[in-house]
Amino acid sequence: MNEENLFCHDFSIEGEVLFLDKPLNWTSFDVVKKVRVLFDVRKVGHAGTLDPNATGLLIVCTGKKTKSIEQFVGLEKEYTGTCKIGERTPSFDTETAAHEWRDSSAVTEQQIKETAQSYIGKQLQLPPMYSAVKFGGKPLYKYARVGRTVERVEREINVSCFEIISISKQYIDFCIICSKGTYIRSLIDEFGLRLGCGATLTALRRTRIGDYRVAKAMTIDQLIDWRNSISIKNQSYHEISSAN
Repeated sequence: MNEENLFCHDFSIEGEVLFLDKPLNWTSFDVVKKVRVLFDVRKVGHAGTLDPNATGLLIVCTGKKTKSIEQFVGLEKEYTGTCKIGERTPSFDTETAAHEWRDSSAVTEQQIKETAQSYIGKQLQLPPMYSAVKFGGKPLYKYARVGRTVERVEREINVSCFEIISISKQYIDFCIICSKGTYIRSLIDEFGLRLGCGATLTALRRTRIGDYRVAKAMTIDQLIDWRNSISIKNQSYHEISSAN
């Protein structure tokens, strides 16, 4: 963004598209609320939820630019992450404690890589109970947290890449490129089941949405600094205008 024209930005009416790096332990809605407060704008939305335990690229739109959200949602996603084989959790990640353990010592590197490759292509995936998918007007995680399981509908997803980057004892680093609506937690849980020992997602980062990369996104601290610079430039601009 052009620093010389910061004061020309219109967040409330015409709107802006912000490329942000979501911090760990923030919900996607936490980021939306932060943008709403920082720029004093009511109409704000994001293009694709990230779990609190995940970090990475979150596209946030304000004002009329919220109409652009759907075009971002449909873009291909890229993730890097880590999973731990030999245990499972109800949420498929570290939000909940492990409840199943199996010996993974016999699982070979070849098995891990071949199993990852078996996911390439189109397939049906059941949304996890610990997700924001709505049932009866409430997100599924509301039911999951009180021990209820409700009926869900499978959705078609496409995995174009499932690369194993490194293996260190029970921990596996990976990169996955997939279509919209793919739950990496569910993919990793199923991956563990196919290996015969279970697996839990321990870290996840969204590195790309379409051609937009997290390397060029702003952190929340940078967003705050940028907002402060807008205020300073606005003040200077109005002072100069008034003097003239």
